[in-house]
Amino acid sequence: MKTIAASAYQISARGLFLLFFQATALASGTPHTPLAGAHLAGSGTLRFLGMEVYQAKLWVQPGFTPRTWTHQSLALELRYARGFSARAIAGRSLEEMQRQQALTEAQTGHWQAQLAALLPDVAAGDRLVGLYQPGQGVRFLFNGQPRGQIDDPLFARLFFGIWLSPQTSEPTLRAALLATP
Repeated sequence: MKTIAASAYQISARGLFLLFFQATALASGTPHTPLAGAHLAGSGTLRFLGMEVYQAKLWVQPGFTPRTWTHQSLALELRYARGFSARAIAGRSLEEMQRQQALTEAQTGHWQAQLAALLPDVAAGDRLVGLYQPGQGVRFLFNGQPRGQIDDPLFARLFFGIWLSPQTSEPTLRAALLATP
């Protein structure tokens, strides 16, 4: 298993990804919906060697079905328990995206640069939300504030697939987010 050094901790590659998105929804301590008309589908905590990496929540709209998640708007929130650099999050994200589909070197380089420029460094307690828009792309919020977007449907599908695809490196977290056994 590959690991990435983060602060004084070693975090698995898949753990870093899962940490990324949970950060946004939990900071307020009160339930809120980052996507209009959505409800909480499921939530889970990513741990590595017993240490909490982040908490994740998946918000979906009425009629959501896990098998067709790629055709439905949704929001994934990550609340970080540890700090990570934007560069580390972007690099790990691309590695995880390649678990689902082979990417060209040009595609990987372009997406990694976009993601590293768009994402912030995160600290414990920070919240990051990704809003998936099927056929369009993804928008990001950091601690409730718009951060930017990537208008690329393939990028968006593979990025959210880090958590929701059957090829995820964290099937237990996927099941918790999708509220499936």
